[in-house]
Amino acid sequence: MSVGLLRRALTGFAAAATTSVVRGALDWQPPGGPARWTRRNHAGEPVSLLEGPAVTVGVLAGAVSGATTARGGLSAAVAVLGAGGFGLLDDLGEAAAEPTKGLRGHLGALARGRLTTGGLKVLGIGASAVVAAALLPRVGHRGRRTADVLVDAAIIAGTANLVNLLDLRPGRALKAAAVVAGPVALAGGPGAVPASAVLGAAVAASEPDLAETDMLGDCGANALGAALGTAIAQSAPRAVRIAWLVTVGALTVASERVSFTAVIERTPALAAVDAWGRRRRPGRG
Repeated sequence: MSVGLLRRALTGFAAAATTSVVRGALDWQPPGGPARWTRRNHAGEPVSLLEGPAVTVGVLAGAVSGATTARGGLSAAVAVLGAGGFGLLDDLGEAAAEPTKGLRGHLGALARGRLTTGGLKVLGIGASAVVAAALLPRVGHRGRRTADVLVDAAIIAGTANLVNLLDLRPGRALKAAAVVAGPVALAGGPGAVPASAVLGAAVAASEPDLAETDMLGDCGANALGAALGTAIAQSAPRAVRIAWLVTVGALTVASERVSFTAVIERTPALAAVDAWGRRRRPGRG
């Protein structure tokens, strides 16, 4: 099934417009006051987490309004709301004194009987990913339904986590999500709608993110990644889905031992893309 170009364009526009409108509304009257949403970025400067809820609502609006089937729209809604909601819980509930970091740290704490906000997020996103995968419309290349649901759920949850892992520098997560979503949206397959929503929301959020006044946080990054994972799970053939899942898993494991930022900074091509559009700092080229 091919999704028409007009539908894809309208989906992207709906996601972008909604992201911008919601972000403006939240800035006008932030729930709980601005301080609740302010964090320090990698440079120690204050940034707002309000981008996250705006992107979550924007992706949701685009994916649902452009959906070609009720199951497709519902699947995207469950994935995005689950990832964004549990990500928001982690954003607002994280304690400065809590030393637990990374997927391994949160799972380790859970194994010892201590549930961190990060651990709750892992469980919540995992559960919502399973439901979203089960709701995905079945297409011709799927045979073993149970196995496919498990693979798709892992893709949705794993991609949500991977995009969040990249949200360490301005614009990085948005660029990475857009690079992957672009070909999926252009292909016009069943996953073109959520992929177009990812592109629209990423474009709308890019300016304040690159200017270092906003950041996605767990809420926005997880929601963006879950929508991207839904697009891949819905469109890609089984072999491609498994290859993507292996890649996501390998990068997630590597992130526990290797700094993505260090690797990017040592690779000229990646460093150039990573820095593109970002404001320059005094003393830096």
